[in-house]
Amino acid sequence: MTDRVLILGGTSEARALAAALPGLTVISSLAGRTSAPRLPVGEVRIGGFGGVDGLVAYLRTERIDVLVDATHPFAAGISHNAAAAAALTGVPLIVLRRPGWTAQDADVWHRVRDLEEAAALLPRLGRRVFLTTGRQGIAAFADVDAWFLARSVEPPAPPRPARLEVLLDRGPYTLDGERRLLAAHEIDVLVTKDSGGPDAKLTAARERGIPVVVVNRPATPATANEAATVAAAAELIRRT
Repeated sequence: MTDRVLILGGTSEARALAAALPGLTVISSLAGRTSAPRLPVGEVRIGGFGGVDGLVAYLRTERIDVLVDATHPFAAGISHNAAAAAALTGVPLIVLRRPGWTAQDADVWHRVRDLEEAAALLPRLGRRVFLTTGRQGIAAFADVDAWFLARSVEPPAPPRPARLEVLLDRGPYTLDGERRLLAAHEIDVLVTKDSGGPDAKLTAARERGIPVVVVNRPATPATANEAATVAAAAELIRRT
């Protein structure tokens, strides 16, 4: 019988899942990369585990019944660690991951493997770039000769592009707000990661005919128990 659940979180889905499991002991683990994260209900721990061995020790010490990987689709490292720790301990692993994006007819998308490929492609697409890859990815664009508007929760560290304006903000974002942002800054190319889920900036870019550089998700371990929604993940947990 499931009683104790460890959610590897930091996403809106992880917070929603923690709230959707009344009656269970839920521990949410956050990486600690932002100074003021949005906290889920229940018990919260912040910081890494120290690799696979540390996560294995935690699962055993805390008598975890179910491990949930509800991390960001680009947090490939912790996803690999979660799969390895689950295999070593026998703790069931459930992956909660929103589906990736699918281009619509009017979209002008350029899919790339990583941030470096995105940076190499930019000079052929535009000169005023809206960069929404997170503060840790901004360094990949440091040598690109373009003007950048970068949106992140906290300020990025060097190296950074020479012409960079940083917008400190946290979503969710509205379609009207994204329309105004693209127009006010005369954005002619958008760079983003395929995080999945509803995304107003993609709609705003589509309306303006702006090309979008979409960074594909990194490979993560396959699992037998994967859910695309919070409700489906909660049902899997309760059946485990």
